[in-house]
Amino acid sequence: MTDLLTAAQMRALEKAAMDSGAVTGLELMERAGHGVVEAICEEWPELAASPGRAVVLCGPGNNGGDGFVVARLLKDRGWDVDVFLYGEVENLPPDAKVNAERWAKLGDVRASSAVTRDDLLDNYDLRIDAVFGTGLNRTLEGEALRFCSIVQGAAPDVCIDVLSGVCADSGRPLVPDPRLWVTGAEALVVTFQTAKVGHFLAPCSDRIRRLDVIDISLDDQVYPRGDREYVEVTPCLSWVRGFSKHNWEHKYAHGHALILSGGVGKGGAARLAARGALRIGAGLVTLAPPPAAVIESAVRLDAIMLKAVKDTDALREVLEDDRLNALCLGPGLGLDRARDLVPVALAADRATVLDADALTAFADDPATLFDLLHPNCVLTPHMGEFGRLFPDLKAQLDTPAKSGPAYSKVDAAREAAARAGCTVLLKGPDTVIADPTGRASLNASVYERAAPWLATAGAGDVLAGFITGLLARGFAPHDAAASAAWLHTECALDFGPGLIAEDLPERLPAVLARLANSP
Repeated sequence: MTDLLTAAQMRALEKAAMDSGAVTGLELMERAGHGVVEAICEEWPELAASPGRAVVLCGPGNNGGDGFVVARLLKDRGWDVDVFLYGEVENLPPDAKVNAERWAKLGDVRASSAVTRDDLLDNYDLRIDAVFGTGLNRTLEGEALRFCSIVQGAAPDVCIDVLSGVCADSGRPLVPDPRLWVTGAEALVVTFQTAKVGHFLAPCSDRIRRLDVIDISLDDQVYPRGDREYVEVTPCLSWVRGFSKHNWEHKYAHGHALILSGGVGKGGAARLAARGALRIGAGLVTLAPPPAAVIESAVRLDAIMLKAVKDTDALREVLEDDRLNALCLGPGLGLDRARDLVPVALAADRATVLDADALTAFADDPATLFDLLHPNCVLTPHMGEFGRLFPDLKAQLDTPAKSGPAYSKVDAAREAAARAGCTVLLKGPDTVIADPTGRASLNASVYERAAPWLATAGAGDVLAGFITGLLARGFAPHDAAASAAWLHTECALDFGPGLIAEDLPERLPAVLARLANSP
């Protein structure tokens, strides 16, 4: 999969192609329409063999123009097609207007005000949403809001480019109140050349059953890749080779990770992290509970070493061993212990993952934590923890979007990374990884990679361990976080439903073997 584009980047890509004379706007619209019809036939082969009754709901821009092409092509295949338009044909952009006039020779163009939700639900085999595409940048109101709400409420089978009413850059609905944007069943979304950022961010991704990306033969090198304005999709498979170990290397060549643990009865999360770090290839992993909890972990661990760390002085002493090159603090650590040990760990200037309690311990004073952080750190908050450290950024995400491009999870992660001065991995099915340079990656566990069984206790602890193990092996913080997130999803997919956190590290060898053998 290629990098994700914003709506503006996609417009720039199309404009560059048209300005060069390689293609006209009408040709692009025709390619898009053919791609949508081909996707429909692939998704519903029975409808390809036996045409039915379709409705195409068109909007006032070029997305509506794509819809007119689809209506014409379906009509040519023997479909009975109705078309409703929000707006007037004479006010359409030039290319969309041409295709509306071509359709008018085959059928009527009916006003959007003439359709109801019940009409759409009761009278058609196929409902195609071509109302608002990636160009929508304003809050919907009046007839536009009514029509869009009807379309989405009728659960469109196919959406062209993006679900109407959604910001293509953020995945958020551009409506006065998000409760007004209601959809039924998930749709097939057909987009062009490359996926857009919003396709992989909630709530848009929650409403898409399948995403088809249609090649319309544009040169995707025209947008600047060096300015950090694009979003990478994990993984870059070139890093797979980095998991190989050479027969002349010893264990210390692959790093030594130290996982700080909590007290008696609280060590399970850290043990999960330690197991993840070891499985992903750290040469050595040491778990460091307080003295009273050593025996508890000793009966559960073999290859993972143990070192009692009672307090800050003990941690300073342990960190005198400079072979300990990656640290993990947070899983099951306890708030008081985290508040004491995190400053000591960060002062050692080692690659460090801060998760769970190591983040929440500073909820009352995030600035103190930010002052301690350094560029080799990775913060791994879920959205609740993110809101404690970055309440203003979380508030922006929670505020209804007024215009596009709307503030997105990618924007929030980038701002958080800049403020913290280190890499931030913001968890979720749409996990975003950002660093202070503005580089952003997205690991989306949606569509064919959906793994809802990852919502289980301890899964995040294993992810923290995966990141720590990769840091120990010498991966840069952003690459470690992005690679770990992708492998975390792959392990869940490899296991399937019924997964518990302990299963994730045990699936990793099979996943890595499959990747190593892939072309």
